[in-house]
Amino acid sequence: MRLIVVSGLAGAGKSVALHMLEDLGYYCIDNLPLGLLGEVSVATLQRQGLDFDRLAVGIDARARRGEIDAFPKRIEELRAGGIDVEVIYLHADNETILRRFSETRRKHPLTDADTSLIDAVTADRRLMEPIAGKADVAIDTSNTNIHQLRDIVRNRVDATRTGELSILLQSFGFKYGLPQAVDFVFDARCLPNPHWVPELRELTGLDAAVAEHLAAEPATHDMLDDIHGFLVRWLPEFARENRAYVTIAVGCTGGKHRSVYLIEQLARRLRQTYAQTLVRHNELH
Repeated sequence: MRLIVVSGLAGAGKSVALHMLEDLGYYCIDNLPLGLLGEVSVATLQRQGLDFDRLAVGIDARARRGEIDAFPKRIEELRAGGIDVEVIYLHADNETILRRFSETRRKHPLTDADTSLIDAVTADRRLMEPIAGKADVAIDTSNTNIHQLRDIVRNRVDATRTGELSILLQSFGFKYGLPQAVDFVFDARCLPNPHWVPELRELTGLDAAVAEHLAAEPATHDMLDDIHGFLVRWLPEFARENRAYVTIAVGCTGGKHRSVYLIEQLARRLRQTYAQTLVRHNELH
């Protein structure tokens, strides 16, 4: 049986990750009491009439401190019992978490009459340290929206399930900052910018007119060939090291024209070898 434990700071995106896992066919349980985690086994689940081989559980600071401190030991016991366990830990900086709680007006699970929101966030980070230290993958969601987080989780889980190298290609705009959890970043800002062509300004790299404009530039073909050649050379090395997934980003100024076109062309080429190739255009969502 495969068990994915999704944990992390309140406000970092645990619910989003669990919903993505549910879409991928996992039976999901949120806020599982940690005392019950040690009881997870194929035999236990079958006695309860639950017959499935993929389970995801969400654990956060609502668990008791003693249970959280015992988390590393429980994980090792599960692995010793033959269960394939992966721990995904989500976190974000304090400013981001404070903003999210302010925007949604949700109550932080650790706030009370004597504990302010900022104190609760600080306490949450300290409380979750034993789980963070046991994580197989930690995802910083400070600059990640819901769609990007879903893609990161899906990319990770799909790759592990199939045993094939999974690739996530992202376009982005440098003026909005670098995307998170990226292995390779390529800069397309040296290519001619369709933004300065009035009839192309409001279009994107997905539109035929922009694609034709960029395809007419020799430098576009040179950059595309160079990036593709680099990936063809080095992606097999990642696969040989049992790397489950690789994230590649191409950026331009606004993330609408050049980077989008290059990502689409790279995806078309890479899918001939890597079926698990996903595309995300960060600034088009």
